[in-house]
Amino acid sequence: MAPSIGFFTRVLDDASAPERYRIALDQVALAEQLGYRTAWVAQHHLDGAEGGLPSPFVLLAAAAARTSRIRLGTAILTLAHEQAARAAEDAAVLDAIADGRVELGLGTGGSPRTLSAFGEDAAHRRAIYDAKLVRLRSLLDGSADVELYPRAHGLADRIWQATFSAEGARTIGAHGDGLMLSRVQPPPIDLPAGASPPRVWDVQRPLVDAYLEALPAGVAPRVLASRSVVVVDPAERRSVRALAEQGIGRQLEQLQGVTPGSLSIDELLERSETHLGTPAEVIDSLAADVVAAGATEVSVQVHSVDPHPAIAARSIELFAREVAPALGWKVGHRLQEERHVA
Repeated sequence: MAPSIGFFTRVLDDASAPERYRIALDQVALAEQLGYRTAWVAQHHLDGAEGGLPSPFVLLAAAAARTSRIRLGTAILTLAHEQAARAAEDAAVLDAIADGRVELGLGTGGSPRTLSAFGEDAAHRRAIYDAKLVRLRSLLDGSADVELYPRAHGLADRIWQATFSAEGARTIGAHGDGLMLSRVQPPPIDLPAGASPPRVWDVQRPLVDAYLEALPAGVAPRVLASRSVVVVDPAERRSVRALAEQGIGRQLEQLQGVTPGSLSIDELLERSETHLGTPAEVIDSLAADVVAAGATEVSVQVHSVDPHPAIAARSIELFAREVAPALGWKVGHRLQEERHVA
């Protein structure tokens, strides 16, 4: 089955907080018009340079008021920072406002600094997350010792979890949750110095296999592949590539120790798993991604290029109108046909 398409934002535009949120809401509305299935937003705490949205339910409630079809998801809600009952209530209220369109993506997320600010011990982040997930799930599915209001009709079946490991993917599958795959994977610990890491789809294939093997019988798989995609008109190609060279170069210097200026722009794009270019170029590069092709949804984002909002909006449009259809991925009317049949 071909994947549907989603839109993802870290809310990182070079603008004030009010303007960042206005841009994000405009992008969600545009994505709905163009036939995207889901709009996903990331949560980050206490660091506007890492991500501009600490309160995803608030922004998604505003998005719900401006839209009627597109699904609205967290990617991810950093659950270790949250109070489980509060998160369950917020998710349930949002789902009521959005007429059942919420997708609840969860993960550990955060840093020792942010966890400490929320009164949690980063040394026990995994255990904290696991305990809060059990409580959240019980509140959403009605098995808790208290009754949630409003009731979260079906929301427990729309939980997704993020992971970087096959073991984590196996656990997610065993629970029947959706699997969220990142746009990049941490490089293998045994990777020789100076060597190029394997492509993201080669690293993620074992995760998908482990997830599918653990999925209970009768539960439909849900695999979300997030990818960095910037589609441009030919006239904008040179300037956006120059912008990408700066942004990706800084990122790879920080994360992988890449010496500035040591890689060409094409090498930077490959190393960062960024699909940037004209529609024909992006079609060609994404065609090699077997994990994306086999996912149930591919969610595209412009990070780490982070171009001007007008370029980002044009990329959202070009991806839906030219790239996704050429790859056979589901856009607009095909989604409506499937919903009608269901």
